[in-house]
Amino acid sequence: MSPVRVGRSWSTPAPTIPPTSTRCWRRRATSGWCCTRTTHGDHTDAFDTMRERTGAPARAVTDRFCADAMPLTDGEELEVDGLRLVVLLTPGHTRDSACLRLADEATVLTGDTVLGRGTTVVAHPDGQLGPYLDSLAQLRQLVEEGCADRILPGHGPVVDDPGAVLDHYLDHREERLDQVRAAVAAGHDTPRAVVEHVYADVDPILWDAAELSVRAQLEYLQQS
Repeated sequence: MSPVRVGRSWSTPAPTIPPTSTRCWRRRATSGWCCTRTTHGDHTDAFDTMRERTGAPARAVTDRFCADAMPLTDGEELEVDGLRLVVLLTPGHTRDSACLRLADEATVLTGDTVLGRGTTVVAHPDGQLGPYLDSLAQLRQLVEEGCADRILPGHGPVVDDPGAVLDHYLDHREERLDQVRAAVAAGHDTPRAVVEHVYADVDPILWDAAELSVRAQLEYLQQS
């Protein structure tokens, strides 16, 4: 069998490649292809090393992480050794985020679009809130259609109640947008001023990161 490496396969820098991958190489196993679902470093730092050691074709939404294969396209069906996966382009966390839906069972691999714990960061400028909300709505529709009874995230445990988790994600975004709207209405007219108002109970050491999220929220509100 030719295993498929998805997302977190690149997630560890080259000196500490995951033990599962090392065992495959020692047994001279081959990879049918490798797939990257976001270009953040925790998913791509070991890209070159994985390519060198497996020789497998690599696919992603962006050309940068494709090798001997074309970029992924929305709705495309991938197959290797009988495993069928449907590509879902889900921009928002990054412009090139993608999910993979198992064609023969109600399971979706979500990468960083939906996590096993907490909520996903949408950080300006690569993160865009409008597309992210659309992507969450797309995944929620899959739940309604019976195509997503389980989520396998890129971080954290398996999600066995995806409907509730997606509803929480959507509610959380709306609550945060309401807070940002209120801050702007109260005269906090710069991203940093909004951060200091909305995130007043958060350690200031985290404010720089929060500002990237606020910039994405402000951009969304300006475009709405």
